[in-house]
Amino acid sequence: EVQLVESGGGLVQPGGSLRLSCAASGFTFGSSDMSWVRQAPGKGPEWVSGINIGGTRTRYVASVKGRFTISRDNAKNTLYLQMNSLEPEDTAVYYCAISNYNTREYTYKGQGTQVTVSS
Repeated sequence: EVQLVESGGGLVQPGGSLRLSCAASGFTFGSSDMSWVRQAPGKGPEWVSGINIGGTRTRYVASVKGRFTISRDNAKNTLYLQMNSLEPEDTAVYYCAISNYNTREYTYKGQGTQVTVSS
């Protein structure tokens, strides 16, 4: 059974930082492109960032470029998202997802972790 378990969310002030983690199991993590997707209240899902199998290529939505960094540790079956200079507009539930690096389409995502940016 595929499992993706996100953690690390919380309440942070504007300008603050958070590091999200996603523990993966039930599939060959090291052979899967991965992404982070978020969904803000009242809005549809938004792809945020993707990383290829080996972690050598990354891509980001324009609104987070330069502030967020995606990474992975294939030995630990874990995906990360380092989020710096957080803005209220980043408030959302963040999901990690098994995805295609080129098309950004995802086939499975976890239950999500809430990130709230507010003073």
